[in-house]
Amino acid sequence: MTVSMTNGTLNYLAKLQQEYPELLLMQDQDKTVAYYEGEKASFFAEGRDFEVVESSGEVQSTGFVVMNNIPVSDEGRPVFEDRFKKRAGSVENMEGFQAIRILRPVKGNTYVVFTQWRNEQSFENWKNSQAFEKAHENSGPQSKEKPSFIDGKPYITKYQMIQPE
Repeated sequence: MTVSMTNGTLNYLAKLQQEYPELLLMQDQDKTVAYYEGEKASFFAEGRDFEVVESSGEVQSTGFVVMNNIPVSDEGRPVFEDRFKKRAGSVENMEGFQAIRILRPVKGNTYVVFTQWRNEQSFENWKNSQAFEKAHENSGPQSKEKPSFIDGKPYITKYQMIQPE
């Protein structure tokens, strides 16, 4: 399975969604993102393409999305991916969890850990849970030393799924 994303204006992406109904749209203030996952090749002229390393749940047309964008060195890719393949899976058991995707970039070095929640409060509950603390004890935001595979400053983006009229 592959994932493609692109940014654009709401009007443009809503028209694109009419042509490709499998697209999902998400927005944060003035930033709108179109999201596609499936077996087709990307149909975005300027999209970001990913291979799915790990997945659980179904991405839905409603919910709250958090994307943790993590630059990973070339030599660190196997270590990074292995950590997620061995993860405990505690996020899936959290109330409000909908989906997770670990996305390997086709170009570039920035992986995306995509999680979708029923609402923002569900995400905040996860972030403040002991399960989150345990899952991130060696590499999370509170970790004093960043893992050697990190190749830049990670950043988070958050979106609300939307359904334009």
